[in-house]
Amino acid sequence: KLTESMQRDLTAVRSLADTATAKSEANHGELEALKQSVLGKTEALEKTTQTLEATVGTFTEQLEKMQAAFKRPGGGSATPEAVAKRHQDALQFKTSALALKGKLDIDTDISAQVDIDEFDSYCKSFGLSLRRNKEMLDHEVHKALSVGSDPDGGFLVTPAMSARIIQIIRETSPIRQFATIETIGSDKLELPRDLEDVGDGWVGEQEARTETSTPQVGIANIPVHEQYAEPRATQKFLEDASVNAEAWLAGKVGDRFARREATAFVSGNGVNKPRGLLSYPTAATADATRAWGTFEHIVSGAATGITADALVRLPLMLKEGYATGGRWLMNRLTVLAIMLLKDGEGRYLWQPSFTQGVQQQLLGYPVSMATDMPILAADSLSIGFGDIARTYTVVDRLGITTLRDPFTAKPFVKFYSRRRVGGDVVHFEAFKFIKTAAT
Repeated sequence: KLTESMQRDLTAVRSLADTATAKSEANHGELEALKQSVLGKTEALEKTTQTLEATVGTFTEQLEKMQAAFKRPGGGSATPEAVAKRHQDALQFKTSALALKGKLDIDTDISAQVDIDEFDSYCKSFGLSLRRNKEMLDHEVHKALSVGSDPDGGFLVTPAMSARIIQIIRETSPIRQFATIETIGSDKLELPRDLEDVGDGWVGEQEARTETSTPQVGIANIPVHEQYAEPRATQKFLEDASVNAEAWLAGKVGDRFARREATAFVSGNGVNKPRGLLSYPTAATADATRAWGTFEHIVSGAATGITADALVRLPLMLKEGYATGGRWLMNRLTVLAIMLLKDGEGRYLWQPSFTQGVQQQLLGYPVSMATDMPILAADSLSIGFGDIARTYTVVDRLGITTLRDPFTAKPFVKFYSRRRVGGDVVHFEAFKFIKTAAT
């Protein structure tokens, strides 16, 4: 019985061993297949990882190039002119912001403080500040605007808008375009004025030397004045309109400021506004005998008309150093009158270019049309000629600032915009006029 029992147990053990062996072989096959599958997937994963790393590396390199490009003035594939213009805009913005906060002085290194990213953030946030109340702006917008805001909540208009305004100025009277422009941090510009010459003389070897005259240096002051405009729009318009509120404000303020400023540079009397070229007296006397503060004029030779003789004489009345940078300044209708001048045989004396975009030249000097110059009439200073950069200086105290006011004229939102600018004549020998006869 014991033998039979052992045989049965041995048979059962063999059966179990055979079953285990079969299962082991089956499991081994499954494990081998799984191993091969894992190895294949691992290999594929390694290849995918390598491809992904290469792709990420390429993308990162391109991203770094893009970031570097965006951080450069002008950005991307901008032309050198655009790069320089963007950097200049950022420099003007920083100058105005420092002046607005009372931190601009003669020792300030403005170029070291220019931050292109900061300037870009401000430009993006400025338009949003025009559409919404200050309380509705998030922290990031407040942070971006803080670099150009004063304690009263006014915001600097971006230099790009100021550029559009200057373009409008060129279309009226282009004094700013050709004048010397100074940006200051106080209420006036002081310029040293050296008008006198030093005394001298001839002397023998052993003769006594007497003291000669010493020239005196004076000071010319150009104060700054304030311009303002206050256009308005409804809050609903600002919220729902598809137009750009910034562009709308630029158009309204730009047109008003441009016409006011251009007129003042030509004919302003200096009372709460710049003093213009035409506000000073003129005399038909030479530079050496004429008092400082008086322009020289030559008579046209005909009442309410211009003669060819006067046109030829005027450039030669200036000293050579001034005439080198000379240009004509006159109204469009005066230009027309000159174009219609004829010789004794009916031929036009002036043959201007009729090609679009070509600078007109009269007697070899460029012609600038200024709407604010007087038209031809008896006893008028209708034509000016000279070096405007030497003659006239424009003083910018601040760029344009805008204060959003949604309270005082509900449901309208008023945009109180202001700027401070001055201008005056600083040289009376570098510019002269043709004056038509009184009768």
